[in-house]
Amino acid sequence: MAEQTKKWRIVAVRRLSEAQLGSLSEVAEVDYFEDVDESNRADFMAALSKAHGLIGGKLELNEAMLAKAPGLQVVSTISVGYDHLPLEALNRRGILLCNTPDVLTETTADTAFALIMATQRRLVELANLVRDGGWRTHIRPEYFGIDVHGKTLGIVGAGRIGAAIARRGALGFGMPILYTAASSKPALEQQLGAQRRELNDLLAEADIVCLSVPYNSDTHHLIDADALARMKPTASLINIARGKVVDEPALIEALHSGGIRAAGLDVFAEEPLPANSPLAAMNNVVTTPHIGSATHETREAMAQLAVDNLLGALTGSGPLNAVNEDDWRRATADTKEA
Repeated sequence: MAEQTKKWRIVAVRRLSEAQLGSLSEVAEVDYFEDVDESNRADFMAALSKAHGLIGGKLELNEAMLAKAPGLQVVSTISVGYDHLPLEALNRRGILLCNTPDVLTETTADTAFALIMATQRRLVELANLVRDGGWRTHIRPEYFGIDVHGKTLGIVGAGRIGAAIARRGALGFGMPILYTAASSKPALEQQLGAQRRELNDLLAEADIVCLSVPYNSDTHHLIDADALARMKPTASLINIARGKVVDEPALIEALHSGGIRAAGLDVFAEEPLPANSPLAAMNNVVTTPHIGSATHETREAMAQLAVDNLLGALTGSGPLNAVNEDDWRRATADTKEA
């Protein structure tokens, strides 16, 4: 049988439509799991042990699981981030890892700006005031918010999503833009008048600090007690990156003490956020359950891109978005030579 028509085995987890599962089934036997928990983990592992491809959202995978999947060739995650996956182990095995950037950029930037608006104008706190029957007279100054337009927006990590947030701020709200990045961004500077800053300077100058960096060893607790102390007491922190980019105990202390005014958080060190976390009960914090890309349209597009990545990798036409393509191709070449 030719390589192109080989019958593969694929394990699929969460977030795939019937049409997408149908596309996979045209070239492979598919084991689909709506979720994986203790009730079906043995079945999942049995399927994974025979799989050539793994696709899904919030995939659970570690080195011990990889050891029980000798035929696995491709992992296609329905996400941009892949810090939850064992990249080094995948590289050693020559397993291709694909992700889904770009298709969620604008939606995630919308989420960031929703958090900016809600945090600055205290929308959740005041909506709760109305719902709880506390609105009995005209709103007093202690309930006033802070303007968004004209405020200085600091983008920590001016990649695709960071740039999209910057465009919303500059073009929609007349906000001066500061940004951090490994290299300068001429397009942002020319189009938006954005200015590159070192992190410490950005923290000191910005009225709103928005985090959009990837999570890795360099960004772990990037925003710690020292960083928070550099921010204005009137400033707000917005995090749509990863929870562990922020030292949460230090953030809680800064919010309690008035070190910063407020925070809008879509991501947390532990998810779901524990019910007893102080963040869940603070009036100056807006929390959302990691919904950065969670719209029907965007999640459908992410899942389709993940399907296309997986099929492209398995059938030889090539993946659209590969995280570790160089390592994969080297491992593939070594295998053929052997």
